[in-house]
Amino acid sequence: MISHRKYLWFDTPSRRDYINITPAVEKELGESGIQEGLCLVNAMHITASVYINDDELGLLEDYDLWLEELAPHEPVSRYRHNRTGEDNGDAHLKRQIMGREVVVAVTGGKLDLGPWEQIFYGEFDGKRRKRVMVKIIGE
Repeated sequence: MISHRKYLWFDTPSRRDYINITPAVEKELGESGIQEGLCLVNAMHITASVYINDDELGLLEDYDLWLEELAPHEPVSRYRHNRTGEDNGDAHLKRQIMGREVVVAVTGGKLDLGPWEQIFYGEFDGKRRKRVMVKIIGE
């Protein structure tokens, strides 16, 4: 079995952002040489997410509005977590909703995604450097 690991780094200029990372993951899969196996894509920070969905601007805007309704950033005093001096209690909750990682089958050297599926990095407490791990195992 072969194992390939790479970190993708992000430094978003805004607090929240949604980035299609499918091309970067496909690049790593190509570099791995793996034809059959599994690809794990994992947000390595507790205020960021990796998820799969459609790359459609309206949907991305809907996610942002929905998440802000569920866990609004302000007032920051509403979150007990922020008593520690942080202001990102909402980002922890948004990450919990959107998920930590995805696992995608690798078939014939390609990500085995559905017709509209794309892999996204969701940032909920940006303006600082964060990373996503891509770990591909197989043959």
